[in-house]
Amino acid sequence: MSTPAPARRDSPVPRPVLASAISALLLLGSVAWAVVTADAFPPVAAILLAAACASEILAVRFPGRFVVTGWDWCYLLAIFFPGGAAAIAGVVAATLAGWLFDRYRLPSLLLNLAAVAGPVVVGSLLFDHLDGPLGFLPATVAATLAVIGLHIVVAFGLIGLLDGVRLTRSLGRARTIAVPFGLQAAFAIGLAGVYRRYGVEAVFVAVVFGGAFVYMTQLLVVARERATAHANLSWGVLSGLIRTLEMRDPRSARHCAAVARFSRDIARAAGLSKADQDLAHTAGLLHDIGKFALSDRVLDGDGLTEADWRAIRRHPAIGADLLKDISVYGPVGEIVGAHHERWDGRGYPNRIAGEDIPEIARIVAVAEVYDTLTAPDTYRTPKNSFEALNTLREASGRQFDPRFVEALATVLAGRDVAYRHADDADFDAELDIQRRMSEAAST
Repeated sequence: MSTPAPARRDSPVPRPVLASAISALLLLGSVAWAVVTADAFPPVAAILLAAACASEILAVRFPGRFVVTGWDWCYLLAIFFPGGAAAIAGVVAATLAGWLFDRYRLPSLLLNLAAVAGPVVVGSLLFDHLDGPLGFLPATVAATLAVIGLHIVVAFGLIGLLDGVRLTRSLGRARTIAVPFGLQAAFAIGLAGVYRRYGVEAVFVAVVFGGAFVYMTQLLVVARERATAHANLSWGVLSGLIRTLEMRDPRSARHCAAVARFSRDIARAAGLSKADQDLAHTAGLLHDIGKFALSDRVLDGDGLTEADWRAIRRHPAIGADLLKDISVYGPVGEIVGAHHERWDGRGYPNRIAGEDIPEIARIVAVAEVYDTLTAPDTYRTPKNSFEALNTLREASGRQFDPRFVEALATVLAGRDVAYRHADDADFDAELDIQRRMSEAAST
């Protein structure tokens, strides 16, 4: 049996251990400096300390570990008025309060303490040095920028060491917090000027407004999470219906995937916004959801009677009603309900015409007919892409909006046969795109 080789004496210190050691030294030095320089503890310091702790406990926590809290401006203000020692006390108290709420790993707690305490010491010294020669406002701005900049460099540098990530890559993540930190810095500078002129009452009012902002943001996050969960549940139900429809009609899922892709690309070629492109994709996936109500015989398309055709003409309205009842898909329901309307007003179910037809419904109409004409799995003899496009152009201005027929021509130019005939259209792939769009919209 082999045994592990002994560790070499000259092996480097593991990066997480090094990160923890640097954090501990930085924190101990900052606390020691605060103890040595501690002075009186005025009322404003108590207000800021309490506000910092409350802000950290009540912080708004977004998915992906993104947190919105108001405690940064609390310790920045503490630098300018009670002094750096009070700011260090606020940093330690607020960070510990947040840790008691979240209970993340201890090395990260040590890192968080050090990454703020160290820059606070530098900011305090810089403010004390510049306040006399330059005046209060320039000293405040310089100290604030120094603290924020150092905090970002130290925090992300230590995070890189702790997680084993290169320093350049770790610092690149700092862009995600640049705007929130910038806003807090601007707020702290402005509030410092107000406090200098009006006193502690101004800070108290700011704390109240800050608490109200955090509370309202929490309500917004909760509502957003519930809406996202509702949308995901609704989408699961709808995609399940399409899969059930595929069991009855194997062509359905491939057709829905193809129409979704063509619709999105036509919308892009026509210059529609990214939101409208995503909406076109969603509507394309769901445009035939109303066919779930049709019988298997009608879906097969053989020997259809007039009664069968009346049932077929009802499927857009059935799909619209189904989506209307699921509130988050209301706009899609209107599109699905109109995707068989014609530019000349002779379509169904409501015989609306021209610009009265929802714009994206006109896109889906072009995409659906194009796929039906070119697909090998329909009941018609398939046309090649050139023939199908000529057929659409012959009906342009009567059945279709000419603008979107030409947008489709632009999309098809230079594309391969697999794309033009949607041979590789896959419902699961388009469903994954839909999920990613939903996730992006909820972040």
